[in-house]
Amino acid sequence: MKVLFIGDIVGKPGRRAVKEGLPDLITKLKIDFVIANVENAAGGFGITRSICEEIFSLGVNILTSGNHIWDKKEAVTYIVKENRLLRPANYPEEAPGYGSIVMKTPSGEKIAVLNLSGRIFMNQLDCPFKAAQKQISALKEETKNIIVDFHGEATSEKSAIGWFLDGDVSAVLGTHTHVQTADEKILPKGTAFITDVGMTGPVCSIIGVNKEQIINKFITQIPTRFETAKGESMLSGVVVEINPKTGMATSIQRLQLNFPLTARN
Repeated sequence: MKVLFIGDIVGKPGRRAVKEGLPDLITKLKIDFVIANVENAAGGFGITRSICEEIFSLGVNILTSGNHIWDKKEAVTYIVKENRLLRPANYPEEAPGYGSIVMKTPSGEKIAVLNLSGRIFMNQLDCPFKAAQKQISALKEETKNIIVDFHGEATSEKSAIGWFLDGDVSAVLGTHTHVQTADEKILPKGTAFITDVGMTGPVCSIIGVNKEQIINKFITQIPTRFETAKGESMLSGVVVEINPKTGMATSIQRLQLNFPLTARN
């Protein structure tokens, strides 16, 4: 079973990269299931119903998120109705929405997706390690194939959750920093891991934002409204191959594809 995980989609440039790149990737790499982090897909901050539906229509099966999931007000009600849009499972129980889901691939294999958030330099949510244990115990009653999106800032925390879950899940894939790391590996007990999958969005940017705005903020320390950068787009992701009999990963491959801006865009 081959799973494609697309890193944080940022605004219109990110959505364009998915539209242009995903069909060929599914065909050429024989992808069975597609997951994408979409918490920045609406103008760089948050998600809306129409954009979720747009991304689903492109061939993405499950949408994950993180600390920006509530940035658009409509997400609060939409996430209750759409269980394929996840928020971190370690939000308080009172938070709307779902932190995990089990679905079937076209071939009939069951696969689970679990969304978690880190706490270092992030919102102080419930313990992601304890939440992971609880969620995975329930998910394993349905399937051994479990993909974890760990949305976190600190590389140490991401590494820790990877080793903590080694052998219990198929993959632990880091999101949030928008910078793809080069440490993809299969851990000793069979779990695929990467610190950060990277960003799907504008190439000439600082983590997706207009670079001049970010530079000016660093120089002046004056708050400013950030805007998604324009121009050439890239799609960052990983392909994880899983043995469905064991639920363990057999390979993990990094991807980063560029899509020039053309007149029709």
